[in-house]
Amino acid sequence: MHTKDIKKIVLAYSGGLDTSAIIPWLKEHYDNCEVVAFVADVGQSREDLEGVEQKALRSGASECHVVDLREEFIKDYVYPVLKTGALYEGSYLLGTSMARPIIAKAQVELALKVGADALAHGATGKGNDQVRFESTYTALAPQLKVVAPWREWDLRSREALLDYLKARDIPTTATLEKIYSRDENAWHISTEGGVLESTWNASNKDCWVWTVAPEEAPDEAELVSVTIEKGEVVGVNGKVMSPYQCLEMLNALGAKHGIGRIDIVENRLVGMKSRGCYETPGGTIMMAALRGVEQLVLDRDSFKWRQQLGLEMSYVVYDGRWFAPLRHSIQAAAETLAEDVRGEVVLKLYKGQVTAIQKRSTNSLYSEAFATFGEDEVYDHSHAAGFIRLYSLPSRIRALNSKE
Repeated sequence: MHTKDIKKIVLAYSGGLDTSAIIPWLKEHYDNCEVVAFVADVGQSREDLEGVEQKALRSGASECHVVDLREEFIKDYVYPVLKTGALYEGSYLLGTSMARPIIAKAQVELALKVGADALAHGATGKGNDQVRFESTYTALAPQLKVVAPWREWDLRSREALLDYLKARDIPTTATLEKIYSRDENAWHISTEGGVLESTWNASNKDCWVWTVAPEEAPDEAELVSVTIEKGEVVGVNGKVMSPYQCLEMLNALGAKHGIGRIDIVENRLVGMKSRGCYETPGGTIMMAALRGVEQLVLDRDSFKWRQQLGLEMSYVVYDGRWFAPLRHSIQAAAETLAEDVRGEVVLKLYKGQVTAIQKRSTNSLYSEAFATFGEDEVYDHSHAAGFIRLYSLPSRIRALNSKE
């Protein structure tokens, strides 16, 4: 499609420096096309959303749509991934990765509604988000043109972007002093850049936004009860709430006790490594609660399979393949396992740590009668001899063969 054929573009807009510059840039380089700003409310700071519509219009957008995706994000994107136990490279709870497909999906829906010819995003050519956005675009609306300004323009620095807006008399609250790149939604907040660009630099207090430092957290532990049904958190401290409400409550408790901080170097999909400080307080509590009930309910082979599903899902979600058949297949298996995952867990929050100290489930396979170290009348110890003889039979045959 030639640039002159593009009459209307829907831009994933945040109100930040990059997307504020993208609006006039699109109009200048795509024959004064109409730019519609799309803002996804996935639970980021209310300050980021305040006045965002006016900001988009001042930058040259013809209209701005703010869509509330908070409940859908947690219920239909976060909770399904939690059922698999996915952790990217062992620790990352996929906060940014899970948000991108719902944002891109809602952007596509708006584009189709307003009759747009193209979609645009502000992701750079170095990161994962360009893949996540565009993979969703392709899966849902392959007929729409994709415009990625960071892969086309020659604006390569924060200073250049500020000068670009100043020359066009477009107001912005951005300054040169901002040294960290942050992504925030209801599930997490990430911090990159600044002192974190050197892996030999320890993170400082400026690298953490939501959570208190564990050493500054309360000296007294706090207990929280989490209720689970079919692998989903449905209540906190006995109160039944929506997924988003449960997360909000656990975020507040977790942040207070310094829970959910990780400082990692991860492998990006595009081949380079990056370092980030991630805060996922409520999510860390939810993960601990779900795994606690699983310990009671899932048999050994089922638990092993769930672990494998989680490993595969972590890469599928991180790599932006949310709408691929593979993700649906993994999800179907996880949903089957989660059918019996129901119960209650009491967790202790203390100085950055969350520990499941009490757990119960009507579907528990744990039997005190069998597991006791005291005298019992349900387990015949002599039965173990036959089991061991059969279990170790290959080793016995191998050893006999070696003697011959």
